[in-house]
Amino acid sequence: MIHSTAVISPDVELGKNVSVGAFSVIEGPSRIGDNNVIEAHAVIRSHVHIGANNHIYATAVLGGLPQDIAFDRATITRLEIGDDNVFREGVTISRATKAGEATRVGSGNYFMNNTHLGHDSSMGDGNILASGATLGGHAEVGDRVFFGGGVMVHQFCRIGSFAILQGLAGINKDVLPFTMVGGRPGKHYRLNLVGMRRAGVDGDRLKAISAAFRLVRARQSLDSLPDTPEVNYLREWLQADSRRGGLLGFIEARAGRADD
Repeated sequence: MIHSTAVISPDVELGKNVSVGAFSVIEGPSRIGDNNVIEAHAVIRSHVHIGANNHIYATAVLGGLPQDIAFDRATITRLEIGDDNVFREGVTISRATKAGEATRVGSGNYFMNNTHLGHDSSMGDGNILASGATLGGHAEVGDRVFFGGGVMVHQFCRIGSFAILQGLAGINKDVLPFTMVGGRPGKHYRLNLVGMRRAGVDGDRLKAISAAFRLVRARQSLDSLPDTPEVNYLREWLQADSRRGGLLGFIEARAGRADD
């Protein structure tokens, strides 16, 4: 299942049932898990650790040197990737900048063509990046976030789970979990109700996170809210350190509704 024109370093650890297409390159040392499909002309650089059942399409480059002019290319850093991810044509992901550290991608993510994840970033599970979405270095992404086409995320921004970023949005501050964001500069404008219902968040849990969003918009405490999984996650997320200096602004609510 390895094409005769593929170039694979002798210190690459290949799992079972790995398919490697024509003219692809895998540098070592690297680890490629079971049942991965690496199509023609894909490039996997050194110090990349990939789990199982990923599909890497033509011209994707995973684990390239950080796009950081201060980086010493002799520094050993990594890119770590989980299972069941899809990397379409032209995807680029850089490894980390600090010795021993890693850029991390979880499982079940879908990177559409020409998307980019910068060095030292971390991404959870089940995220979708539409064509041309670009995340700068040190970005932190939760789970099940949708990035519209052409979204630009500044370095060090945090994107909370279940957020939706409208196409061409410009993100220069943190994005609240469970929200929808659009514009340049980006602003929060409502809850991602459809996404939460699809994930099984409804009834009292949905009411609680809706109330939390209204309180956050009003810059008030969440102490009065019940301890649902979503509210607890939001509390922890708000208490975590941030390099981007606070949250995006809010579009004015229509007819006094905070989730509209």
